[in-house]
Amino acid sequence: MPSTTSGTSAGAVSALSDLDVPCVPPAITVFGLPVPPQQRLYFYSSDEWELFIREWATGLQPSYVQIKRLGGPNDQGVDVAAFKTTAGFEGAWDCFQGKHYASALTLSDVLPEILKVFVNVAVGHYVLPDKYAFLAPQGCGSTLNRLLSKPTKLRETLLKKIGPGSDLIAALPVEESDAVRSLAQDTDFSMFESVEILDALEVHRQTPYHVARFGVPLAPRPATEAPPETVGEHEARYVAQLMEVYSEKYPDEDFASAELSSHSNTGKHFQRQRISFYNAESLRLYARDSVPEGTFEALQDDIHAGVIEVAEAEHATGMTRLSQVLITSGQLDLSSHTLVSVSSLDDRKGICHQLANEDRLIWMGSSQ
Repeated sequence: MPSTTSGTSAGAVSALSDLDVPCVPPAITVFGLPVPPQQRLYFYSSDEWELFIREWATGLQPSYVQIKRLGGPNDQGVDVAAFKTTAGFEGAWDCFQGKHYASALTLSDVLPEILKVFVNVAVGHYVLPDKYAFLAPQGCGSTLNRLLSKPTKLRETLLKKIGPGSDLIAALPVEESDAVRSLAQDTDFSMFESVEILDALEVHRQTPYHVARFGVPLAPRPATEAPPETVGEHEARYVAQLMEVYSEKYPDEDFASAELSSHSNTGKHFQRQRISFYNAESLRLYARDSVPEGTFEALQDDIHAGVIEVAEAEHATGMTRLSQVLITSGQLDLSSHTLVSVSSLDDRKGICHQLANEDRLIWMGSSQ
C-alpha cells in the first residue's frame, strides 16, 4: 500500500498471501501527556497502517471467512480483501483500501482507485466487491465526503472522467474501455464509502489487538466460575497425575477421580488444584478475546522455563516436586508479560497444571 498513487497495468497479476498474525508491538515509552490512539495513527508507516486495517477488519461483524492482502506493488486496487465465503474473489467479498497520506483524501486521489476496480472486474480478475471502503488517517476532504454520500452523483462524476478520449482510460483497448463504462453505469455506487477514524478505532477496540497496539489498560477480567463437580475430559491428564502423587503419598488408599474432592486426606488439596486450573483456563479464554494470538502461550512458555529445572531436579516424593514447582511459579518475575496485570498466583499454579495436562510437566519422575 504505497503512500502515493502509482499507475498499474490492468493485466498485471499479483499473488495473494495470507497476512501474518499481527505481532505485539513493543511497549511505547511516552514522556509527558499520553498520545491518543488517533494521533499515533498519523505517524504510522504504510505497512503499519495496513496491519492496523487488517486488525480492524477482524472486528467487523459479521466476521469474514478469511482476510488477505495483495503482495507486491500491483495490488489491482485491493490492499486488504475480506472474503465472506471460501470462493474468495469469485464470491462475496469486501475491499479495504488504505491511503496513509499527509493530508485528507481528495476526489483526484480516489477516482483512479475506483476505476481500478471496474477495470479488474471487466478483465476477470475478481467479481465486484459488496463494499469498497477507503481508510485514511486524515480522512476525506469535505468535497469528497459529500460526494461519497451521494452515490448517484459519484457515478456521474466517474463516468464523465472516463468518457471517450479521457486520459484516465487512454491506455485501455477500446473494447475494454466500453466494458468498464458499461459496468460502472450499471453499478450501485453506494458500495463506495469511507471509514471515519474514530469509528475504525471503536471497532479496533473490540479486537484482541487494541491493548497491545496502543498500550492502553486491559479491560477488567470477569470472575472465574467455580469448577464443576464432575471432572471433565479436558482435565483428565493433570488429574491423573495428581492421583499418582496421592497414591504415592497414601499407598494404602484407593483413589478415584470422582471421590477425590471429598477424600479425607487429599480432598482440600485436590479442590485447590482444580480451582487453580480453572482460573488458568479463564485467563486463557480472556486472553483469546483481549490480546494478540500467542500472548497467553508466551506466558505459559515462560512459566515452564521458570519451573522446569525444579521439576526435573531430584525430589523425595512426587508431592514434594509438585509443591516446589507451584511455589516457584509464584516467585517468577513475569512483569514483562501483558497479562500479569490481570493475573493472580492461582493463575500461575493453574498454568502449571495446564502444562501437566500436556505432559510438559511430570510429577512422578522427570519432565521431558
